[in-house]
Amino acid sequence: MRGSVLGRTAAKRNRSTRRRQDAPDLPKRKMANSTLGRTFTGSDSKTHRPSLFVTLTLPSYGKVRNGVPIDPETYDYRRAARDALHFSKLVDRFVQNLRRVAGYDVQYFASVEPQKRLAPHLHMAIRGTLPRAEIKQIAAATYHQVWWPSTDHVTFDGDHLPVWDEGAGYLDPTTGEVLPTWDEALDTLDQDEAEPLHVIRFGAQVDVQGVLAGTPDADQCIRYLSKYLTKSLGESLDGQAHQQHAARFVDALRYEPCSPTCPNWLRYGVQPKGAKRGMSPGQCRSKAHKPDHLGYAGRRVLVSRKWSNKTLAEHKQDRRTWVLEALGQPDEPVDVRRYAWRPVKAGDPDLDPLGVRLLRSVAKRNLWRAHLRELEARASGQDLSAIPEAA
Repeated sequence: MRGSVLGRTAAKRNRSTRRRQDAPDLPKRKMANSTLGRTFTGSDSKTHRPSLFVTLTLPSYGKVRNGVPIDPETYDYRRAARDALHFSKLVDRFVQNLRRVAGYDVQYFASVEPQKRLAPHLHMAIRGTLPRAEIKQIAAATYHQVWWPSTDHVTFDGDHLPVWDEGAGYLDPTTGEVLPTWDEALDTLDQDEAEPLHVIRFGAQVDVQGVLAGTPDADQCIRYLSKYLTKSLGESLDGQAHQQHAARFVDALRYEPCSPTCPNWLRYGVQPKGAKRGMSPGQCRSKAHKPDHLGYAGRRVLVSRKWSNKTLAEHKQDRRTWVLEALGQPDEPVDVRRYAWRPVKAGDPDLDPLGVRLLRSVAKRNLWRAHLRELEARASGQDLSAIPEAA
């Protein structure tokens, strides 16, 4: 048995699912039990099943030149930071809307990478095809509302910060009043005719290309999808002006709440969800607040479950096979019945000391890692002498 014996003790919080009046409506087709798109017959009487390569970007926050704001004072860093924090939710909503309009279980492979201006954008390969006008309509109609407490007013700042009380949580250091909990803050938000803290949408630039398997265009799309799989989001910084732009962007992210559990809520007079001792505004350890991630804490690679027609266990076996082949090890199934397992006592003369066993394991892992680094360097054309040797 899992969960609470008493069940839910508080009423479930529900919000209206009515669409915003400033967002266009979406058509909805009857769903078909299929993951394939439409087929077309060409002039050569061959049947083709094309796919799509879609690129989605965020709106403008100010004029930029070579990825750097022309006027940093008027550039909307706060909105850019919030859009980066919630970009993954917007992508999920786009996939939901895409499947509603397409009428079948659309499968996709996508990657998230930063633009020169440091805003995240999405490259998505979609199995099947839809009219370009419909893809642009879906992007325009997709939005995500963040129903969180307001952060317009800073309540605690500098040395004037909430103090922790073991029995009550965080208190106002001046009045001793207990700060509202996360659930209490949401309850207050439900009672008011409030607006969402933030609404994120895609920008007007939507690029849609048709792709056929085995063509040069398909190879180019694959290169786009795989370009940032092994790089961090912050590796694209080039030049002092770009680094200064990134520093201002990270500074705007510092006090933006990234989740209900973010310590930054204390700055605005609300206890984070699951509050505990030692929390301080501006000291969130989440991945979103690290400079290398530029506010994006979601997955960099997005793959639908039926994209490859393989189960998770089969993918795991494929990865195991690739690693063993790269290391020169045989990929042979192990028959557990060929071994007799028994506990080894501490005084067994055949058992090496714990320190020796640990060092032997570390040395083996270092050899494997050095071998993999060498293979990666050969594949990318790097200088092999720059790779550190295993100890």
